[in-house]
Amino acid sequence: MEWLDQVKWDEKGLVPVIAQEKDTGDVLMFAWMNREALAKTAELGRAVYFSRSRNKLWFKGEESGHVQTVHELRIDCDNDVILLKITQTGHEPGIACHTGRHSCFYSALQDGQWTPIDPVLKDPESIYK
Repeated sequence: MEWLDQVKWDEKGLVPVIAQEKDTGDVLMFAWMNREALAKTAELGRAVYFSRSRNKLWFKGEESGHVQTVHELRIDCDNDVILLKITQTGHEPGIACHTGRHSCFYSALQDGQWTPIDPVLKDPESIYK
């Protein structure tokens, strides 16, 4: 697949990936993909990442049911960052973060401190068995 060869993989064979909600423009999460994960994502139309901590493919939603349907894959001007335009499913509104929030970017710098500003939509203890 020639298009995979155009990606500038880092020294570990990974590329950073941003998941952005198609309808709202919300940035939901940041993760990594290896070549296999990116190929599977394109093939399945579902986000598949590479878990660095577990050193294996991570099918988003495999435990939580919070799957990301991929509508479009984009690459940046340097070919070293992937953007996924997705729909987050499994809970309304969609939960992308393992903390039970809509987005992993739920804290904002306020008065010199990182302060959570987005609510927990579902208790993580009830999401992950």
